[in-house]
Amino acid sequence: MADVKNNIKSKREPLIHIAKRDDMVWWKAWIIRGIAILTSIIIMMAIALVLANVSRPEYASVSVIVETMYRGVLGRIEEGSFVMLWKYLQEVAILLCLALALTPAFKMKFWNCGAEGQALIGGFGAVVCMIELGGKVPDALLIPIIIVVSILCGAIWGFIPAIFKAFFNTNETLFTLMMNYIATKIIAYYVYIEGGGSHVIAPQKHGNLPNLLNNDYLLNIVIVALLTVVMFVYLKYSKHGYEINVVGESQNTARYIGINVKKVIIRTMCISGALCGVGGMLLVAGTDHTIRTDSIGGQGFTAIMISWLGQFNPFIMVIMTGLVKFLEMGMGKVADNCHLNSSFADIVVGIVLLCVVGCEFFVRYSVKFRRNKKEVKA
Repeated sequence: MADVKNNIKSKREPLIHIAKRDDMVWWKAWIIRGIAILTSIIIMMAIALVLANVSRPEYASVSVIVETMYRGVLGRIEEGSFVMLWKYLQEVAILLCLALALTPAFKMKFWNCGAEGQALIGGFGAVVCMIELGGKVPDALLIPIIIVVSILCGAIWGFIPAIFKAFFNTNETLFTLMMNYIATKIIAYYVYIEGGGSHVIAPQKHGNLPNLLNNDYLLNIVIVALLTVVMFVYLKYSKHGYEINVVGESQNTARYIGINVKKVIIRTMCISGALCGVGGMLLVAGTDHTIRTDSIGGQGFTAIMISWLGQFNPFIMVIMTGLVKFLEMGMGKVADNCHLNSSFADIVVGIVLLCVVGCEFFVRYSVKFRRNKKEVKA
């Protein structure tokens, strides 16, 4: 009798267990994500209010903080000044470009963490062309050369880990991360030599992308907007997009239906690296006209989160990129006004991303509690 009771106890359901959901209706999933974003914003505001109350009590008000964030992102747009707005859109465009670049690889379940290095090496190719060929060939010829070289540099930086993954099954996450360090050190060495030991390369006069309507940022924004549409069509309607999706679901299935998995891996990573190279080129030739080891500023890693949060959908990624950059630039302004550490904005964005990523658990899984005996009998 005791053995029977022990068996019954051992088979009893745990108090809490996790079950994988069937595909959730899209609007329910977005309600969960909306709640996560709202929760993160409340946490963000609470932190800002507490810190502001310590350093600058006059800023310890929700309305003041919201207005400060607004000014930090959009400036005084109501007075006809659009400088901050264009800068914000430029920041969104570069981050979105890197997120778009990572998306094909992620859909294939190739965890490319090398956007930082691939963008840097693309910008490196651009600045070398600007320095070595500037003034020697017409800008009308130099600009196409810069574009081609940047794309090739980025593609090569994606091709190298892809070859090792395809033929030797190496860990792509570690490989692409190490490639970031190599790219950073190459640029550090070049900047040191070219800058005469000053660690700074002066802005270049030749090879800069043309301004549209006398706006330094508009061309970059237009290019990334076009890339967003092209990437959506490529992933959803092209044969390559179909192959990427199948390889991501199951490499064995892909082989069974005749897809060359190695070829898809290499081709997709070349495209991913090439688009990162475009992002680097837009920064160097489009706005900065020079390069530093921190030109990308860690955006390659933020782009990983943007791609995931956007569910690999380029149009949703536009929204997520805009939100992240709004919080980053807005809280940067709050940090300046309240005399807080410059890392405050990064901490806030990290909290938001943590909440939004964490909510995906509740989208994919449900938490169930053990039913009591009365419920079972009923």
